[in-house]
Amino acid sequence: MKNITIDDLTISVPVIQGGMGVGVSLSGLASAVANEGGVGVISATGIGMNEKDFYSDFMKSNKRILIKEIKKTREKSSGIIGVNLMVALTDYAELLATSYNEGVDMVFVGAGLPLKIPKTISVEEVKKSRTKFVPIVSSGRAANIIFRSWKKRYNYVPDAVVVEGPRAGGHLGFKKEEISSPDYSLENILPEVLNIIEKYRDEFKKDIPVIAAGGIYDGADIYNIIKKGANGTQMGTRFVATDECDASIKFKEAYIKAKKEDIEIIKSPVGLPGRAIKNEFLEKVNTGERQYFKCPCQCLKTCNFKSASYCIALALVNAKQGSLDKGFAFAGENVDRIDKIISVKNLFKKLKEEYSRAAKADGK
Repeated sequence: MKNITIDDLTISVPVIQGGMGVGVSLSGLASAVANEGGVGVISATGIGMNEKDFYSDFMKSNKRILIKEIKKTREKSSGIIGVNLMVALTDYAELLATSYNEGVDMVFVGAGLPLKIPKTISVEEVKKSRTKFVPIVSSGRAANIIFRSWKKRYNYVPDAVVVEGPRAGGHLGFKKEEISSPDYSLENILPEVLNIIEKYRDEFKKDIPVIAAGGIYDGADIYNIIKKGANGTQMGTRFVATDECDASIKFKEAYIKAKKEDIEIIKSPVGLPGRAIKNEFLEKVNTGERQYFKCPCQCLKTCNFKSASYCIALALVNAKQGSLDKGFAFAGENVDRIDKIISVKNLFKKLKEEYSRAAKADGK
């Protein structure tokens, strides 16, 4: 496997662990991945939901726990760590500034287009910081809009980009009818993004790696997508069924038990489609049954809590804690291929072996 170089940062194994909220990827998983040479990623989404003051001051609790998780990850690993952020979060600007202030290696920003740098952090700080800014996009058009905006505003562009296809788990940046269309497959949108990024590489004399995500499951997938031009990969679903994943054992078992027919595309209160594992909670939602709740904090800009049938933040944290009767698990399209829980170390070993076999079969 070739490493990824982003400015002065070298990632020895081209695998970035996807950020999974609410609380699925914290310091336990992130540090284990970083120790194996990949990029371990903490999800900042709803990170403070278990705090006593979350409902009274969710911004303060989220910031406090994010700092705590970053420090815990650093104590367990000297490897590369990142933070995953959603533009759709109402405290996105505060959490982005916190990530920079804590000196994480990378920030991955999705669920919306980060067209500008929030006022919580100065442009000069971003330019001079060792922290790499990496937007997550679902098309060449989205990548161009972001990079063009940064060029116009700051004469500066992000350090790398993740292109995520429709086979990913969680919220998807596609219309429902696009998810199953071959036209929007990762293999088809990757060249679009590569073409867009190439012109910014040339203009700014800056290497801007393109990282492919969405449906990447094994080492052969990594080999094949890198062969198509990606510099590396991002994987989420495969890391859930690991000893170090921060979710409960019941959450992990939901992945192991999932069959192909158990995966469905749901309409999220956030306003985006999402891929999840069917269960009784979602069946009740699909029949129109409303899960009554009092919105504690309006944590998402795009969520209309007055008309929403349930609180997605509460549903996800319940599931993460093992109460799947009160929530559900997001998962990628390949979740049915997972049959056991293994260590992160053994997962990396398998990925490298699978990659080598694919390369050998290809005559490389």
